[in-house]
Amino acid sequence: MKELSLNVLDIAQNSITAEADLVEITLDETETELTIAIKDNGFGMSPEFLASVHDPFSTTRTTRKVGLGIPLLKLAAEQTGGHIELTSTQRSIDPENCGTEIKAFFRKDHLDFTPIGDIVSTIITLLQGFPEVDYVFKHRIAENGSEKLIALDTREMRIILGDDVPLSDPMVLVWVKQMLEEQYAL
Repeated sequence: MKELSLNVLDIAQNSITAEADLVEITLDETETELTIAIKDNGFGMSPEFLASVHDPFSTTRTTRKVGLGIPLLKLAAEQTGGHIELTSTQRSIDPENCGTEIKAFFRKDHLDFTPIGDIVSTIITLLQGFPEVDYVFKHRIAENGSEKLIALDTREMRIILGDDVPLSDPMVLVWVKQMLEEQYAL
């Protein structure tokens, strides 16, 4: 993929397919390193599937026999000297603490580092396509001796908006886009 934000979108969609109603997306960035973490409370993976998930021919999809989301993210991280970590707990084993978390570690100063890309559009796409899911987005940027945090929590938005206004409402999407872009511009 040409941008890491597209990998984030793909992995988050996998979380939603796994019946997650909460997806946490965290980017932790320094001048030389980037960590992307995507955590969900979906139904989780069996130990057998977890062991094979790095294989592109291992997928739960019925529409195609190839699953490239995790293998492509792993490749992008490894090309920079990084790696991924993947943990999962099945809902059938622990209903209160189930879900999957993937962390990808990148060296930003490596020649093969893929740019983050348009992460704001990725968040907007998730809100528009899956408004029933809650998202917690955090992007911590620590560079040149300063630090900033870009954040969004749809659970807080739902309290303000109430039950009558969906997150996919065009005016809400415009507001979220502007709010995130303003946080990045600061």
